[in-house]
Amino acid sequence: MLVVLAEARFDASQTDEVRKVARPMIEASRAEPGCAGYDYAFDLLEPDLMRVRELWRDEQALKDHFATPHMAAFLKSLRSLRPVSVSVRCYELGPERKMPNAS
Repeated sequence: MLVVLAEARFDASQTDEVRKVARPMIEASRAEPGCAGYDYAFDLLEPDLMRVRELWRDEQALKDHFATPHMAAFLKSLRSLRPVSVSVRCYELGPERKMPNAS
């Protein structure tokens, strides 16, 4: 399984517009066959920071995601919002482990 973690900073006044653009992307992405999780959240302490968490079955599922019409529409809308910064990272998820010090 692949995990994509992303962060994007916007002018805090754009929060409602970002949500409006993100909602269709989230809904369509969650419906993709290789998607195991897909969500966006604004940081409680940094209202201009949106965090993204994606879980994909495998690399092909992620590649297919990047080729969807909703991804193209989202990227176009995102560019028009002119984020202050964007970072995206992809990791391969290992086996689940017991939490340290957990009962």
